[in-house]
Amino acid sequence: MIRLILTALLAIFGTPIRAETWPSRPLTMVVPFATGGPIDAVARILQSALSDALQQQVLVENVGGAGGMIGAARVAKSAPDGYQFVLGNVGTHAVSQTLYKTPFYNSMTDFSPVVLVADLSLVMVARKDFPANNLQEFMAYAKTNEKTMQFASAGAGSATHLGCALINARIGVDVTHVPYRGGAPAMQDLIAERVDYLCIDTPTAIPQIEGGAIKPIAILSRGRSPSLPNVASVHEQGLTDFEAANWTALFLPKNTPAFIVEKLHDATVAAMNNPTVQKRFKENGIDLVADERRSSTYLAQFVSDEIAKWAGPIRSSGLVLE
Repeated sequence: MIRLILTALLAIFGTPIRAETWPSRPLTMVVPFATGGPIDAVARILQSALSDALQQQVLVENVGGAGGMIGAARVAKSAPDGYQFVLGNVGTHAVSQTLYKTPFYNSMTDFSPVVLVADLSLVMVARKDFPANNLQEFMAYAKTNEKTMQFASAGAGSATHLGCALINARIGVDVTHVPYRGGAPAMQDLIAERVDYLCIDTPTAIPQIEGGAIKPIAILSRGRSPSLPNVASVHEQGLTDFEAANWTALFLPKNTPAFIVEKLHDATVAAMNNPTVQKRFKENGIDLVADERRSSTYLAQFVSDEIAKWAGPIRSSGLVLE
């Protein structure tokens, strides 16, 4: 009871000893997806440096399900004391608000935005013997063979699902969707040539592209990815004004005291600036966001813009999940 009263007083009035009161015990970073994927990789790379910056251990807990909403909802409903935060992404905090008939939370009002961390470009990749080598050839082939084609995803409602679904809708084809329990098994079946194509985060795709196990078709954004500079974007290949990119950011529950948001923000930026962290991100094909995109204010507006950006394409595609 005393701790709850103190937390409430801190939230209302602030205190000159606030830096000494938080954090005083280990923290939990919730990753709302399974282990081994690109979002999990971002968390694991940040974990040690963030622990050092906060001088408290940061634990990573994977809480997957419902396109990431189960883990994100747990944080949204947790106490606003700073000891639990979520590494959200475009799916959990933008796409979910329109894609799901009844989202588990409101991304704009149920969280305190902390910091945008990284961009994870999506790349459309095809089985290595697919009879198309670029987007124009892919479009021509798909329009003729859509009834026999299949595309894989990391699960219904995931960024990988929506990326391919939206590009299908944009070029006017109806291809069968094959959802998997994560990006890794989807990639395995693409390599085994059981499906035709996949829209996946660059960190997952890069080793397979470099090894010749799959072929890249296009980066699903206006510009090229620094991680795959030799792969042309959809914009370059004629599909202008189309973008389907993933990103990651940290969020605390709503009503978290401003000094906690600020301290977690500063600790995360310090971790992002750590040379070892930067090297590991680069090695994993993950692009850290530029300095000017790292403020909490920027993230709040960015999420609002992302929700609006995705709402139109999702509705026009007819995608709705229960």
